Order: sequence, then structure tokens, then C-alpha cells
Amino acid sequence: MALNDILSTAVSGLAASQAGLKSVSNNIANVGVSGYARERVNLSTGVSSGRVSGVVVGEPTRVADRFLEATVYRRSGDYGRAEVSANYLDRLQSLLGQPGAASGLPARLDSISASAVAMTGSQASEQTVAAFTADVQDAITSMQQLDDDVAGLRGDVESEVGYTVDRINSLLTRIHDLNGTVARLEGLGRSASGSADQRMSAIQELSSLVNVTVRDQPDGRVTIETASGAMLLDRRLRQLSYPSGGGGMSQPIYPTIDIRFADANGAPGAATGERIDSAAVGGKLGGLLDLRDRQLPEFSEKLGVLFGGLAEALNSVANEGTTVPPPASLNGRATGLVGSDRHGFTGSATFAVTKADGTLVASTSIDFASTPGLNTVDDIVARINTDLGGAATASFVDGRLSITASGGNGVVVAQDANDPSARAGVGFSQYFGLNDIVRSDASALVPSGFDASDPHGFGAGESAEIVLRDTSGRALTRYTLTGSTGSTFGDVIGELNASPLGQFGTFSLDDRGRVRFAPAAALSGATLSIPSDSTDRFGSGRSFSSLMGLSGGASGLSSAEVRPEVLADPSKLPLARLQPGVAVGAKALGPGDVRGATAFVERLGQPVDLGKDGVATMERFSSLLLGRTGLVASQATDSFADATARRDDAVNRRDSFSGVNIDEELAQMVVLQNSYSAAARVLTTASEMYDTLIAMVR
Repeated sequence: MALNDILSTAVSGLAASQAGLKSVSNNIANVGVSGYARERVNLSTGVSSGRVSGVVVGEPTRVADRFLEATVYRRSGDYGRAEVSANYLDRLQSLLGQPGAASGLPARLDSISASAVAMTGSQASEQTVAAFTADVQDAITSMQQLDDDVAGLRGDVESEVGYTVDRINSLLTRIHDLNGTVARLEGLGRSASGSADQRMSAIQELSSLVNVTVRDQPDGRVTIETASGAMLLDRRLRQLSYPSGGGGMSQPIYPTIDIRFADANGAPGAATGERIDSAAVGGKLGGLLDLRDRQLPEFSEKLGVLFGGLAEALNSVANEGTTVPPPASLNGRATGLVGSDRHGFTGSATFAVTKADGTLVASTSIDFASTPGLNTVDDIVARINTDLGGAATASFVDGRLSITASGGNGVVVAQDANDPSARAGVGFSQYFGLNDIVRSDASALVPSGFDASDPHGFGAGESAEIVLRDTSGRALTRYTLTGSTGSTFGDVIGELNASPLGQFGTFSLDDRGRVRFAPAAALSGATLSIPSDSTDRFGSGRSFSSLMGLSGGASGLSSAEVRPEVLADPSKLPLARLQPGVAVGAKALGPGDVRGATAFVERLGQPVDLGKDGVATMERFSSLLLGRTGLVASQATDSFADATARRDDAVNRRDSFSGVNIDEELAQMVVLQNSYSAAARVLTTASEMYDTLIAMVR
């Protein structure tokens, strides 16, 4: 070997050692930097003219395992979803109060039963009656406040959806820029480790916001897709477009998140045709969408069902009783019926007029099923007016029934003891709301009792939008119901079954006139919601959603209250019962009659038909609702702890492979120093040999 070859080899050895020491020092300097992957210098054997000629020093490269990095990305998505779910569900649970707290909803419902019992034991004194009506109002107010709080929570989630979309867009822009930097440096044969580390950190944060699949490309770039396969980044930048115009407010329905192409500055342009519309996207964004579109609305819907059951139970007792003296008039609520509708009642009811002291003035018992010529609501009104002979007058205007006594007397409507009247499972007085204790302007508070032959009464241009969601909150399909295929409710059911909704289940009318949806077996747990409804049955003020019981969201909770006159005056609570079989001129009512108090106690302990939510007592249903909420919150906390541990384990495994170990770097430094010394010694020896050779020549 020539001396020049020896000198060249030694110099390359020095350069290799220097490059290695530089990488080691850079690694040690970044030992505490999260996401930093250590560098290693690429060395290869130099060959010149077929002979080994020292060491060729390449560019430093990252020590990284893409499979370990992919695991971090995947588990970061699980962590992001679990974190946001645990946070908001914990806030929801805190709204319910501590178990057993006097201000909690279960305690409010228990107070109603307790005060009803108190009325039976003290001959219904004004104080106990006032306590009962106040407890009912407190329970309604508590449910309304809870519903408002959940709506506020949903608004907070919506705001965070907007912030999360903005952050995703920012990260996509950054990764796109770093993609270009990495590709350019690798194309020039230079190290792209720094830019690759920054890109990895950005992808890790992105993966916590939305589940992504990352694919390495030959030119050093990466492509990013959502878990469902929607492309977020390749050579062209994309941005999420979300018109969050709600200002962080709860809304009936929210727009989808479109994916759009974007220019170099991140300004969105044409739509790609792909969108994000469900929690299946995963990550923090998926958790937020699940909370906003499924979990929180589901709680509000169940709360509406609870209110509806409570109102039906209380009103059933109130409408079987009366006050002493009886009211001069009974004014019902909007039912959605018109005078030409079939009345649909079975059994019998008694209509009576009494004096202030309870003496019977006039009375008639109407058998709705067997009386000839009694077919429509107008027929019933006419029959009441005929039978009472002017002692009282009934009228039916704008879907509201009113009965007014004449001559300063009072009017009473009572159920037949042996064959009580019923439509949709409720009595005549309760169906029309003649003597309710709980009222709401937004709901009839009873099932409609319609059957397939009844006209739906939709007007031209009126419609109801129905959305079907699966258990993840994803909108499977939506349909705008117009009632244009026919004039009856049977035609409406046919239209729904023939619509895209019918591909996922079957619609029907139950025996109480409520629309029921039975999802297909593969879609168990799917739910329906009606975000918008402009229908108005024959101008009666009642919409399709408020009449047909598809969702507890139309229960009327928002405008519910105890009748103000009952709340202000305990004597207005109908606790007395009409004595059956009393002749005109005899006493039909007594001032000491408090049988209604006992009836309240008994009814509150009995199951109520809650439609799609089954049959349950109010106590059991409220316990299940609140207990399930607590269980879900607890499970979310546990899932968050598990996701944190799994994410941390993945990060530790990645960092154990890619991260900087001080002991290893110091050991490597010693090796490199020795290599440097050895190369220097060779260089010195070759220099001495060269000097000796020159001296010999001289």
C-alpha cells in the first residue's frame, strides 16, 4: 500500500470519528426533547480502483421504527377519544348531584310521593296540599334545569368541535410543509432528521385528534388517511371545512364536516366528496361527535320520557277528581283533533253539573262505544249539550274542548267505575286535559290514539325531517316526511317504510297511536330524532312529532308547569270524587272527600307505559336513567386510565428504540474517541514514514 493511500485512509477515519462524535453530541444535547429520534452516521467502505480505500461518511439518519410509531399514532387516537369522553361525562354526572342529595332528581321525585302520603294522613290540609303541588313543580323545574344544563354541555362540546377542526387543519398544513422539506433534503442526499422529527410530533398530535393511517412514500413524504379511508394528505393539502355558525349553542342538527382541497396557504377550495359525519373518525374529534350527536341527546330524550310518564301519572288522577266547589268551567288543552275526527273512545264517562255545596243539578252518562250516532268529536259535544239541557255547554274550538256550567254552578267529568272511558289508554277528561295538574304548551301529554285510517292532516308544504343514527351517533340516513303519498296515518307509515329509513327497520302504529320503529337486528340500538318539524295537523297547533311519540324530545318538558291556579291555591287541587248514582237534588260531592290523595299515592307507585322505553314506575325509570349515566361516566374514566396506560406504553417502546440513552451515547463516545486516536496514530506513523523516506532520498 502506498503512503498516500495510508494517509487517505487515516484522514477518512478521522472524518468518520468526527462525524460520529458530532451525532453523539447532538443526541446528548436532545436527550430531554420529546419525540426526538437519535441519529447514527452512515459509514461504508471506500473502494478506489478495486482496492479498499478508507471510509465513506454518509449523512446522519434517524434511528426509528415505523411500526412502533404507527402504534403510538393508533393508541393516541384511543387516548384522545377516551380523554374527552371521560371529561364531559364526568361533568354530566356532576350535574346530577351526589347520590342521596336533597337537591338531586331522585330526591325530588321521592318528595312527591312523600307529600302525597302526607295528604292522606291529615285530611288534605292546605299546608300538605301546597307542599305536594310545590314538590311537583320543584321536580319539573329540576328536570328543566337539568335539560338546560345538558343543552349547555352540548353547546360546549360543539364549541370544542370547532376548535378541534381548526387545530387539525393547522397540523395538516404543518405536516404538508414538512413533507416538502423532507422530500427536498432527501432528494439532495442531505439529512432530514430534524424535519422528520418535527413531522412525527405533529402526526402524533394529529392522531390524538382523529384516528389516522400513515403511509411512508419512496420520496420521504407521508400520506395520511382517516380510519375510514378518507384522504387527508398526499401531495395535495386538504382541510376540514366546518361551518360552526352555532356559536357554541345546542342545535337540533349539525352540519357535516367536509374535506376540501386547499392551496399552499391552507385556504380551502373544491370539495373532495369525502366528509366526516360520525364518531367513527375516532380520536378527540370522534369522541366529541359521539357526545354531541348520541350520548347527550340520548340523556335529554330519556329525561323527556321521564317527564312524560310523570305528567301522565299525575294527570290521570287529577282528571278523575274534582274540587269542592267544582270549577265553573273545564278548559282543555290542544289535542290535535278536529271536530270531524272519530272520537275513538270506549267505555263510559259521566258529565255532571253541581251547585257550590255539591248538590247535583244535572248529569248524563255517555257510553261512547254503544251510543247510536256517536262517531265524531262533534257528535260527543252535541250529545253533552243535549243531555245537560243547558245546565252546561260544551264547545270544541281549535282542538280544545271546554265545558262551562251556567247559573254559577260547577262542572264535573268522572269515569264510570265499571267501564271507564278510554282512548289510547287514558280517560276522556285526561285525553282532552280538562282537569290536568301538569300542563305544557308544547305537548298533548297523552298518546294520540290515532289509527291507520285517521287522516294525518298535513298541509301543503309542511314536512318533518327524520334522522336515523346508529349506536356510534353516525347518521345512517335522513328523510323528509311530507305525507304526500296518501291522506291517512297508514299512508304515512307506508311512506316511512318505503323511504330510505325503511331499509334499516320497520315503522308501525302501536295500540296507543304512537309511531314505533323497530330497527333491523344488525342495527340494534339505532335511534330516531326529528330535528325539524313544520307540520300542523289541520291547523290545530299540534305537529307530527308532538303527536306520535317518536322521541322523548317532544315531551313538552321545556314549557311544562303545574297549573298556576293550582299552585297558587291548594283548594284547586282536584281531590274529591263524584258520587255515582246520585239523583238530581242530592249531594254528589262532599267537602271532606280526599280520595284523590290516596289515588295519587297509588298511581305514583304503579308502572307507566313509556312506549319504546317499556313499562316502569317513575322511581325505577329515574333510577335506571341516573344509574346508567353514572355507570357510563365511571366506565369512561376507567377507559381513559386504560387508554393512558396503553398510549404511554407505546411511547415508551418507541422511545426505548429511538430515544437517546446517555449510557449508550457515552460508551459510543469512548469508542469514537479511541477510533479517532487510532486514526490519528496511523496518520502520525504514516507522516513519520514519509519523513524517513524523504530523509533517505536526500
